[in-house]
Amino acid sequence: MSFTVAIVGRPNVGKSTFFNRLLEQRKAIVDDISGVTRDRQYGIAEWVGKTFNLVDTGGFVPNSADIFETEIRKQVKLAIDEADAILFMTDVVTGITDLDDAMAHMLRRTSKPVFVVVNKVDNGDRQLAATEFYSLGFDKVHFVSSISGSGTGELLDDVIQLIPAQAEPSGEEVRLPKFAIIGQPNVGKSSLLNALIGEERTIVSDIAGTTRDTIHTHYKQFQKEFILIDTAGIRKKNKDKDDLEFYSIIRAIRAMDEADVCFLVIDATKGMNAQDVNIFSLASRKGKGLVILVNKWDLAEKETNTARDYERTLKEKIAPFTDVPVLFVSAIDKTRIFKAIETGLEVFDNKTRKISTSKLNDVMLKAIESYHAPVVRGHSIKIKYVTQLPTQTPSFAFFTNFPDDIKMPYRNYLENQLRKSFSLSGVPVRIFFRKK
Repeated sequence: MSFTVAIVGRPNVGKSTFFNRLLEQRKAIVDDISGVTRDRQYGIAEWVGKTFNLVDTGGFVPNSADIFETEIRKQVKLAIDEADAILFMTDVVTGITDLDDAMAHMLRRTSKPVFVVVNKVDNGDRQLAATEFYSLGFDKVHFVSSISGSGTGELLDDVIQLIPAQAEPSGEEVRLPKFAIIGQPNVGKSSLLNALIGEERTIVSDIAGTTRDTIHTHYKQFQKEFILIDTAGIRKKNKDKDDLEFYSIIRAIRAMDEADVCFLVIDATKGMNAQDVNIFSLASRKGKGLVILVNKWDLAEKETNTARDYERTLKEKIAPFTDVPVLFVSAIDKTRIFKAIETGLEVFDNKTRKISTSKLNDVMLKAIESYHAPVVRGHSIKIKYVTQLPTQTPSFAFFTNFPDDIKMPYRNYLENQLRKSFSLSGVPVRIFFRKK
């Protein structure tokens, strides 16, 4: 289930600082100059075990009322259309402005939950002043400080109440695997879909961004059956401020949520760049199976070990999660595209594999015995029991006497042993340590 929260508001109210606070990382650029955020930012926020997509729509710089009407109105309308909940950011220092009033008027028309977030409330006087924002007419008003983080916990508690619990599929339920084709614009995603199904299902053009929406295709050929999802490209920047791009990217992220396995398509002639790594990381954090397809391989200049060296360079960029199949394909020549499907189905099997507790303990306790965790403060760390958790992404709980003292190198060792023993290629693995 995909749940999307959009942050909207006039310029310079602290949306990007708040965005960084919720993501617990400095992803958006922050400056006192209004309008610094020009490109939309996307990330995954987590609170008490629930995750949701977070979109920082960015403050637009209005030079006049006309620009506000035409530009901010479009941006907020798109956020309202595509998000499940809206965080309406305001600033207690400047109080309610004409821009706040205009945006509030627009937000009152939606049936979706709107949270008024009054920022920069970091002392008693400002808390008293912030009460004026109740006059905007919304039931849910929260006082926060993006810089210190105060008030964000109470806000997130309210937001996650809207996220329904995700039901795990029953063991008897037979559902089709869902494969999402993701990547930057103009890398050949739609050409790949058309080549696989043997018809012109989507428009293909050299113009980046031709695909605006997600397209679902039911594939049933050669004793294989699954759902293919073609998505709009997730580009790095939006130089021409195309409003449809905001719509398209939220749809692409939703498609990623819906999929079991993501085919990340990259352009062989351009290599894997930082935006490709960002898309890969986003899918990995969402717990999706991954297959990397290096498209347009027919156009790449080749020597004896070109593919081997290309794959090595690529995996250095996506480290530490490098146990991912990499295929060199050509959608135009239909080279290895059906091998890509077979690989995707294998990754789906890996992702949905359930390992018996007895087999898991037989293998992993031997691996632990051959390489013990380092001694901490004079205490030996002992892992007595391992079990797979009932989650959609392969997750394992290791029961130990000192769960908080096991460091990342040993965690990586255990993950490598799991991958080596139980064929988990292409699948993110979650490891948890619990008190015995």
